[in-house]
Amino acid sequence: MVSYFIVKNSAVKVGSNRKAYFDILLGDCTGEISAKKWDIADEEIPGLERVKEGTVIKIKALVTEWNGMKQLRVTRIRLTGAEDNIDMTDYIKAAPEKPEDMYEYIHGKAADFEDEELRVLCTGILERNRERLMYYPAASKNHHAEMAGLLYHIKRMLMTAEAVCQIYTNLNRELLMAGVIIHDFEKLTEIESNELGVSSGYSFEGKMLGHLVLGVRELEKLALEQGMSSEKRVMLEHMLISHHYEPEYGSPKKPLFPEAEMLHYLDMIDAKMYDMAEAVAGTEPGQFSDRVWTLDNRTIYRVEE
Repeated sequence: MVSYFIVKNSAVKVGSNRKAYFDILLGDCTGEISAKKWDIADEEIPGLERVKEGTVIKIKALVTEWNGMKQLRVTRIRLTGAEDNIDMTDYIKAAPEKPEDMYEYIHGKAADFEDEELRVLCTGILERNRERLMYYPAASKNHHAEMAGLLYHIKRMLMTAEAVCQIYTNLNRELLMAGVIIHDFEKLTEIESNELGVSSGYSFEGKMLGHLVLGVRELEKLALEQGMSSEKRVMLEHMLISHHYEPEYGSPKKPLFPEAEMLHYLDMIDAKMYDMAEAVAGTEPGQFSDRVWTLDNRTIYRVEE
């Protein structure tokens, strides 16, 4: 196959056979795929190092399979130029809704809070970060790793939160919705992204601290500045640090009140449903997808239509 892709990340690595190879994550508007150019010569390395994140390249490759997942074995790489007439929208994966519409939906929910402390906190966070929210992904890769993916993730969680509050009437609706709005907001610091929503990885603070710790640190400052009651501040901080649920996923505490517990499940529902939908979208009816790492390496079946 010969095709064009945008480079999500790239690196020259050395394999177990002590030979250098080029490891690339490629993408277009349909998703991502891993690619390798094996056994590269020393004289190739300077040229390959010009293949940077966010550039569009033309490759010749064979489609192979490794660990149950499709992979590209690259034989030729070429940087594109003006003669290729590249339209970047063909290579950028983006949320299926307009960022401005998603932002207005989320901001509108926060602005309608009767709880003044929650209203001031959430609208302030949204307004200060509006520009970056227009393009920021919710992850460097995996679920919602797309332009405006963070807004899309928050919006769908808010919609689900409102629905579950009609069933579980003991939940404090505004506290839960505030938790949804703020739970991932420090991904804006944790993740590095260009204005196309293409992430090159994690920032220094992101690698060292992660968005849970960064979020609690920022929330503490904002809550104290606005004079938020200590109980509410601590409950929001707890929702931030516990929403990953398990220590191996970064949470030092499990949820200790109903809204915090529900926040975790809302987050999981949206992430898993996103990954399921992505797997199904790339699969022929009546067939199983490649293994999906974020779904415990399951293969997902697409029903025959």
